[in-house]
Amino acid sequence: MRIATFNVNGLRAAQRRGFRRWLDAADCDVVGLQEVRCPAEQLPTECWDGYHWAYHQGTLPGRNGVAIMSREKPSAVRHGFGSREFDTEGRYLEVDLPGLTVASLYLPKGGTLFADEVSAARFHRKQRFLRSLARHLTASRRQAANQGREFVVMGDFNIAHTELDLKNFKTNRKSEGFLPEERAWFGSVLSPRTLVDVVRRLHPESPGPYSWWSWRGQSWANDAGWRIDYQLASPGLVARARHGGTMRDESYEARVSDHAPVLVEYAD
Repeated sequence: MRIATFNVNGLRAAQRRGFRRWLDAADCDVVGLQEVRCPAEQLPTECWDGYHWAYHQGTLPGRNGVAIMSREKPSAVRHGFGSREFDTEGRYLEVDLPGLTVASLYLPKGGTLFADEVSAARFHRKQRFLRSLARHLTASRRQAANQGREFVVMGDFNIAHTELDLKNFKTNRKSEGFLPEERAWFGSVLSPRTLVDVVRRLHPESPGPYSWWSWRGQSWANDAGWRIDYQLASPGLVARARHGGTMRDESYEARVSDHAPVLVEYAD
């Protein structure tokens, strides 16, 4: 079973850059997408030919949007995570598949307390999102277990958890996405009995593998990236993980998105 998560930075643009070619080559059973950024009636349906499609568009025009593509038809689809403040934004989608509950997440970028009032407001907003999300992840994981399913939440968390997860960690200690509060939250949702960072389990001491590089400058060429796209899975599913990491494009010109897919192969 091959599961991937991919922030496509606009599905229509990604399709023009080769999304479908990537999908056919990856041969995934389940794919979570983030930043689909497209009204439902304008979606390029050829992107998911051969898959069942679930989509949480949200109400912000041209922003956000998460989707899940699956070979098996979901028995249930849930939009949002029970947050009155955030559930209209198209940031969380959850489906039940045979033996597995899958969630696709696009977490807010946030801000810092060191810049201005606008940035500080974004920081506090992200903290509210994180607190609400943590409660939901616990509830969903437990519900899945009670119903005989494993659980995986995957997507763009907009947080680099440890110093191994970004190239220039020394100069980013006060940057959004690497703040102590964000990293502490990330650590709080992980444990051997609850959720495990699958790729880090497979690559415990290696820098990266990074999943995002700026379009600007030489970030991609120098592999000066961030690992902010994850698969966090329940222990039973993690035990089945065999291979996984970032599917980095062959060249800058071949990039489908500013993110790269994160794919894990699990034993059946």
